[in-house]
Amino acid sequence: MLTYADALALLLKETHPLDTERVGLSVAMGRILAQPVSSPLSLPSFDNSAMDGYAIRRGEGDIPSGSLFKVEGMQAAGDDTTAYPGADACEIATGARLPDGFDTVIPVERCERDGEQVRIAQDEKRGQNIRRAGGDIRHGDAALPAGRRIDAAAVMLLAALGVETIAVARRPRVAIINTGSELHASGPLPEGGIHDSNGPYLEAALASWGVELLARSRVPDTGDAFGRAVDDARRAGADLIVTTGAVSAGRFDFVPTALAAMGASELFHKVAIRPGKPLLAARFDGGPLVLGLPGNPIAVAVGFRFFVAPVLRGMAGLPPESPRRVRLGEGYEVRPGLHHFALGCVGADIDGREVARAQRNQAAYRILPFTQANAWLTADDAFGDVVDAWPLDPAHAP
Repeated sequence: MLTYADALALLLKETHPLDTERVGLSVAMGRILAQPVSSPLSLPSFDNSAMDGYAIRRGEGDIPSGSLFKVEGMQAAGDDTTAYPGADACEIATGARLPDGFDTVIPVERCERDGEQVRIAQDEKRGQNIRRAGGDIRHGDAALPAGRRIDAAAVMLLAALGVETIAVARRPRVAIINTGSELHASGPLPEGGIHDSNGPYLEAALASWGVELLARSRVPDTGDAFGRAVDDARRAGADLIVTTGAVSAGRFDFVPTALAAMGASELFHKVAIRPGKPLLAARFDGGPLVLGLPGNPIAVAVGFRFFVAPVLRGMAGLPPESPRRVRLGEGYEVRPGLHHFALGCVGADIDGREVARAQRNQAAYRILPFTQANAWLTADDAFGDVVDAWPLDPAHAP
């Protein structure tokens, strides 16, 4: 049976970056930059006032209390006036361009206006309260690196720089197929039925990553519905098909046989992990990858976080993640010989040091601990004094 590391390496070998496309800022949220962005201009683009007050042409030295300056003109934000020849002071608004030759801004509350003159009420430093051109970013400087996920902060910077479109990795096209005759949508359940939670979970998890979801199908354990769903996904140009259930060794675990009959080449089946050992990976020649996850909800969560998410990173051209090493606050018993994924909480102990604790009463079928965790904790064979900690949501991983 493959180790987790070997299975992931084999899977990533079959994963290739997708092509790129250009998109506008209004639809860029969550997308991955395919190329770095250099600043097309400086921010600020010109010296400007940091506050409402009076711009002073001092020249040399600080400004002592009681100094008088003749005021000429008013410089508002957006005004294109560049100079006030012969003037020693002008009114100025926050963000307004500093006229040529002026070198200091004094806040209005520390000035006393008398007709065409302004008196400085206290000692002031020359050069204060000015936002210098390029003080944020200079023309030609690196603004955002390739691989950066676009968030609201990135949109703010790009908009300020006047960037209209950016090159991003194409969104992966993904289809979800949930198997199980016992699965039903929300509402009254028949005898022996359960609500389908894996489908909605995967749809939500994939949405946070920003994929193009082609379809989410729920199919029974008998008949041709599974094959039709796979064929539909292939015809729609899926890059990845994620299935849940029917990958173990029982009578109704038909997915490995069905995929083989459709021409998919098996990459691996069963990995030395817990939960999620029956996990399957296959590839259609010239077509999509297929990840067959076990049916238990937390096995699905593990499969998504530690197999699907790395594939999506690879398709976006991102490097593999690296976990944080965190001290384990208390022991956690596991079965030896397997790579274990445990839900946990990372926080501070009474001394303010970072510490991790595994959630109690967790099992592959128990969903409540998942909602109470803030990290995944992983270890080979046994949880020692230090464990690997991973963000719960891969979309928030570096």
